[in-house]
Amino acid sequence: MGVSNKNAQDNIQPKGNKKDLKKPLQVLHISKKDTQKKSLEIQNEQTNSQEEMKKENIAIKPQIIKDESVKEIEDSHKNTNAFDISQQDLKRPFDFSEQNTDFQLERTVDEFDFDESAFLEALNANEPIGTTGETISGKVIAIESDGLYVDIGGKAPGYMPKKECGLGVITNFKEKFSIGLEMEVLVIKEQNADGMVTVSARALILRQSWEKVSSSAKNGELIDVLINGFNRGGLTCDVDGLRGFIPRSQLEDGQDYQSFVGKTLKVAFLEVNPESRKLVLSEKKASIVSKLTSLELGQLIEGEVLAVKPYGFFVDLGGASGLLHQSALTNGSIRSLREVFREGEIIKALVSEIDLEKGRIGLNTALLENSAGELIIDKQKVMKEATERALKTKALFDKKEQDK
Repeated sequence: MGVSNKNAQDNIQPKGNKKDLKKPLQVLHISKKDTQKKSLEIQNEQTNSQEEMKKENIAIKPQIIKDESVKEIEDSHKNTNAFDISQQDLKRPFDFSEQNTDFQLERTVDEFDFDESAFLEALNANEPIGTTGETISGKVIAIESDGLYVDIGGKAPGYMPKKECGLGVITNFKEKFSIGLEMEVLVIKEQNADGMVTVSARALILRQSWEKVSSSAKNGELIDVLINGFNRGGLTCDVDGLRGFIPRSQLEDGQDYQSFVGKTLKVAFLEVNPESRKLVLSEKKASIVSKLTSLELGQLIEGEVLAVKPYGFFVDLGGASGLLHQSALTNGSIRSLREVFREGEIIKALVSEIDLEKGRIGLNTALLENSAGELIIDKQKVMKEATERALKTKALFDKKEQDK
């Protein structure tokens, strides 16, 4: 249904006609105060409208989605700024006086701390037992057909192959070695992946044999050996499990040397070399050493001059030879050795050195002189009074022997 409005006719304004347009304009008189008031209201309305527009823009502002690379750049800037700030803090000295609370350094014990002695003990417990060349005492714990196992105190037992159980061929293997047998062994190979070392009784015996013969050779000892073979160069023998060799030239009688097999000879050590396993013996040197052992320092001997060398004289002492060096000949100055002694001449001299290892005897005639060069001026007098003069030097050699 429509609703009638009686005032509708009154509200409709006429569009006007040409006569109305031609009417003169009416002039409005506005005061200055009204103008200022109006301008302020307009400014306020503009300001309010601008603020409302800003709020609307903020409310409808779309969310900006940043690219990952942009985020990384911004993050790096933030980190840089933070680092610069921290650097500034580090550069600035820390003032404890600014702190109101007590500052105390205290070490707390946690589960990561350990005792140093316990740490060293743990290292020693895990340290490998048995380095090459080391001698270890052990006990037999198991016997196999190809060898035996020895407890040496390590995390794994030592293994000894059958061929390393002793010298020569062992026929009664299981009878010779029993469970619980204590023995010394030599480590010949260090631990494998299982912690097991290889040990040898044979190598230890040989090492001890080399040490023994080296000491005997140094002391000039003589030994008796059983000849067990021969070859083109000489004879072979056994010396404490070591293979010794006697050249034909070192035999007193080397013509029919094969006949010595099975016989015992007294020999001296000519060369002992454990590194090359070379052991050379001499029957001739043994006879010389036998004579040397009967000599004493300061003893007066008589012998024949065998040879004249640029450095001195070789004198025969009845199977052994002594060296009279030119420095021990006289206290005077000489032009030639031959103006003092000649080959074949019988002389007297004092024993000044005895080297059993090298089989060498040192002689001296300068100590028989009463004045420097007396041997050159009056050699006959010196040789005639040699026995009496030797007694005067006895105290000198006794003191030398005590100083050793």
